[in-house]
Amino acid sequence: MILVADSGSSKTDWMGYSPNETITFSTQGINPYFLNAHDIFKVFSKKKEIAQLADKVKEIYFFGAGCSSPDKIEVISNGISSFFTNAYVSVEHDLIGSAYATCGDNKGLTCILGTGSNISYYDGKEVHNGFHGLGYALGDEGSGTFFGRKLITSYLYHQMPADLSYEFADSYHIDKESVITNVYQKPSANIYLASISRFMAAHTDHPFIKEILRQGFQEFVDTNIKDYSNYKSLDCHFVGSIAFYYQDILREVCAANGIKVGKILQKPIEGIYNYILKKEGIMA
Repeated sequence: MILVADSGSSKTDWMGYSPNETITFSTQGINPYFLNAHDIFKVFSKKKEIAQLADKVKEIYFFGAGCSSPDKIEVISNGISSFFTNAYVSVEHDLIGSAYATCGDNKGLTCILGTGSNISYYDGKEVHNGFHGLGYALGDEGSGTFFGRKLITSYLYHQMPADLSYEFADSYHIDKESVITNVYQKPSANIYLASISRFMAAHTDHPFIKEILRQGFQEFVDTNIKDYSNYKSLDCHFVGSIAFYYQDILREVCAANGIKVGKILQKPIEGIYNYILKKEGIMA
């Protein structure tokens, strides 16, 4: 069996191939900045259906957030190998998987707008990383963490319109102390912030929410996409829940900046899976 995984900080999507079946399942996000090898082993051991696959899996292709340096790749590889002891394990950055899913064998820019945000240039064969992907504390423009932070601060600073503020308070019951605890004292602050951004989904027609989205996407364009001098001549693809659910406003912002939008995928896993099988000479 071959397993292919696409992992963000919040969730990991998996697809598996064998001559007799195709399987899909999900686990929590597997990010080496927040989990060590033992933690990763425990992620798999929690699910009986995954334990039943352990001996059958011969190849694993993992594409994940945070897998941008040899030491972080080693954390993921060791954690996966400790559970799937019979498998060859390949670990790559999630930007590479996203490029496979969106660009295929063509040139383009691939952007991630999910819990976090990032961008890369793909020349049709290799991904060329830029200087982005600084994480929720320093970057992640236009991401779930970015918008969650904007909502929280506008609420606590009493800058949110009264009608939204009432609904926000009813939905999250937050105050300054609880926010500080979740962001500065508890683990996975990025996931906490991104969870707050879901408030926008039910209020996308509100002028305040529209403006926050426009500003966030414009900031992503200014700090990420425009860093590539040839951005207007390339197709610019997007993956992730933020890009997918708010694509109308994303497309507006891109059009205003002369950006040619290509694919917008909520989840790149199927595209990555098909690309890997094709590369392996397998017709799924």
